[in-house]
Amino acid sequence: MVMRGKLFAILLLAGSSLIAGPRWSIGFGFGYAPAPVPVYVAPPAPIYAAPAYAPAYVPPMPGPGYSWIGGYWYPSGPRWAWHTGYWARRPYARSYWVAPRYYGNRYYRGYWRR
Repeated sequence: MVMRGKLFAILLLAGSSLIAGPRWSIGFGFGYAPAPVPVYVAPPAPIYAAPAYAPAYVPPMPGPGYSWIGGYWYPSGPRWAWHTGYWARRPYARSYWVAPRYYGNRYYRGYWRR
């Protein structure tokens, strides 16, 4: 009787792995700009927080070839989240950052452009 129970458990586990097939997906993209994300509420006003001793404070540039990316709001599930400004290395020469924007009830992510 114990042997039948063990055999049944092994068959059950083996059979369930056959039913739960592999998960995969295929995606493609083109162009430089990412696809817009539909959102239904405009983002809040930008946050301009700086110490009293240094208005519009930007930390020093870490080295040559960096560009300052200002803070921006981005959709995070059903609400907006703030991403603080930061220094980023340019991916290629003479590139510039196109800031994220909200236009026509859609959010367009930021991207680097030649």
